[in-house]
Amino acid sequence: MAPPLSSWPWASLGIYKARTEHLLFSHPHRLMFSSLTDIFVVLHDRWSTDGRAQYFLLGPLVWKVAQEWAEQGGAPLGSRWLHLLLLFSARGLTYQFWFSYSNMLFLTRRRRVVPDGVDFRQVDHEWDWDNFLVLQTLIGAALVNGPLPLPGLEDLRVWDPRGLGIALLLHVGFSEPVFYWAHRALHGTPLFGQYHAGHHSTAVTQPLTAGFGTPLEALLLTLTMGVPLAGAFLMGAGSLGLVYVHLLTFDYLRSMGYSNVEVISHRVFEAVPPLRYLIYTPTYLSLHHREKDSNFCLFMPLFDLLGGTLNSKSWELQKEIYKGKNDRVPEFVFLVHVVDIMSSMHVPFVLRSISSVPFENHLILLPFWPVALVYGMLMWCCSKTFLVSFYYLRGRLHQTWSVPRHGFQYFIPAAKAGINRQIELAILRADRMGVKVLSLAALNKNEALNGGGTLFVDKHPDLRVRVVHGNTLTAAVILNEIPSNTKEVFLTGATSKLGRAIALYLCRKRIRVMMLTMSSERFLKIQREAPAEFQQYLVQVTKYQAAQNCKTWIVGKWLSPREQRWAPPGTHFHQFAVPPIIGFRRDCTYGKLAAMRLPKDVQGLGSCEYTMERGVVHACHAGGVVHFLEGWEHHEVGALDVDRIDVVWKAALKHGLTPV
Repeated sequence: MAPPLSSWPWASLGIYKARTEHLLFSHPHRLMFSSLTDIFVVLHDRWSTDGRAQYFLLGPLVWKVAQEWAEQGGAPLGSRWLHLLLLFSARGLTYQFWFSYSNMLFLTRRRRVVPDGVDFRQVDHEWDWDNFLVLQTLIGAALVNGPLPLPGLEDLRVWDPRGLGIALLLHVGFSEPVFYWAHRALHGTPLFGQYHAGHHSTAVTQPLTAGFGTPLEALLLTLTMGVPLAGAFLMGAGSLGLVYVHLLTFDYLRSMGYSNVEVISHRVFEAVPPLRYLIYTPTYLSLHHREKDSNFCLFMPLFDLLGGTLNSKSWELQKEIYKGKNDRVPEFVFLVHVVDIMSSMHVPFVLRSISSVPFENHLILLPFWPVALVYGMLMWCCSKTFLVSFYYLRGRLHQTWSVPRHGFQYFIPAAKAGINRQIELAILRADRMGVKVLSLAALNKNEALNGGGTLFVDKHPDLRVRVVHGNTLTAAVILNEIPSNTKEVFLTGATSKLGRAIALYLCRKRIRVMMLTMSSERFLKIQREAPAEFQQYLVQVTKYQAAQNCKTWIVGKWLSPREQRWAPPGTHFHQFAVPPIIGFRRDCTYGKLAAMRLPKDVQGLGSCEYTMERGVVHACHAGGVVHFLEGWEHHEVGALDVDRIDVVWKAALKHGLTPV
């Protein structure tokens, strides 16, 4: 009996991986595949998640290309091994192209077939989606180096038009019916539970879902994809061009069908009705993926029609979705901006393996830095606020929009008016759409830029959307991190919006606050806001040396290593500085930026918010969420209301948000 599906997660290739690595390091001259037996050894062991170790299996091909390159003194353009590697890359890029397009929500949100989001469970489930490409590349290597190579491989032509016709006939006459009946069989008992249930375990299809499955499913796809090519070669009409055209077209159609974005207009099928039986659509495949009892075809619905399994809703639903049936208005919007060039690639439509984990400067992103730079310049010139990501909380749609500006641009005086205009247009757009709450992130609420959002509220007094900076909850998170037995703190950024609120709150708790500021005028203004009996707890200091005996530092301004050295050993640095300070002291501890974990019932969240852990958002984001969930009617802009800090904190906990 076959092992259960849970034992086939598709990653390390077990025995064959170990054998390949041994040969790679011990006997590189023997790294050639001599028969299909070598490939199917892969299937004798369980495939367990092991990072990207499966790429070691392509080592023999890389070695062979390197040998030929050295022998020929240049790129071996006629090398079969080189073309196998190029095909592997081109096929992977095809799926990545469709993945990127389908997740560019600013282009595709109105035509999404299933409106739900892809969550972290699905991301992890499909993490090794490309193993089928590795397997098929290895099978190709075994075939071209086998004892009975296909005719025409020795003297491979660039192109033969006859091959395309033969491959097309074999696809329609063999691949389509074989896939249809095999696919129907996989939906029967007991094959479905053993070999196909995992593929259907996710509600939202993605181009990467097309590659996720068991080895049996991969072999079925290999058969249906490979027979037309083999037939063309056996009939003497094979060519290098045919291999590229056939494989890339096959992958293009597969990833298009799984894209979850309706890309074919209903008008095409209305103009040419027979066409609906010759090419499937993302809606057509999504119906199969959800209902599992119809629409079994590979690419041609004709075979579902002949087999009596064509879903009657396919075409009407496709028309409705293309017209925007699933488009919804968000009720909460978090308005962010791009931090820098590298982090601009930490978005859901670039690389899912990057965006689904906290942001770091990965080496794999360096080659794309120039592309991101050019894209950032284009955004600056001709872009407007765009949709980045979304999730659902208690049935309500929450979206993240981004102002097309990088962090450094906020400090260019000439850019100030343009940035405020972008933010203003986003607020007015949200107001027209019926958004309930819009929360400003990071520098979008900078006091010097727009008074913490006051500029927009004063300019548009009739706004229905509530504009929120969320800093009240940010202050609450920081304050609740401070131990209850604390008697003294050192505060930098003391006269900022957050610094002021923290100082006034702590002095009411009879905690001595050393406020680092050179401006006596600003200090005295804040001190006078405190009740008379608590003013004595606010103390102005002008040098870091004043805190050399204080072990609780609250940092709202960047600290250099020299400034940090004044802290005594054992100091904990709480911080609200953006960007966060770097921990230079090994004898001290450093807190992260204020953040909260979203409630457990959040749905469709599959990307991380900058450096935050999965499911964790910045406190200002969480503050906007609380404002929305509570249904508060006031704007939260400008100076913080110290009396509301505890109110907002209790409301956050009531709604299931938790401190990190």
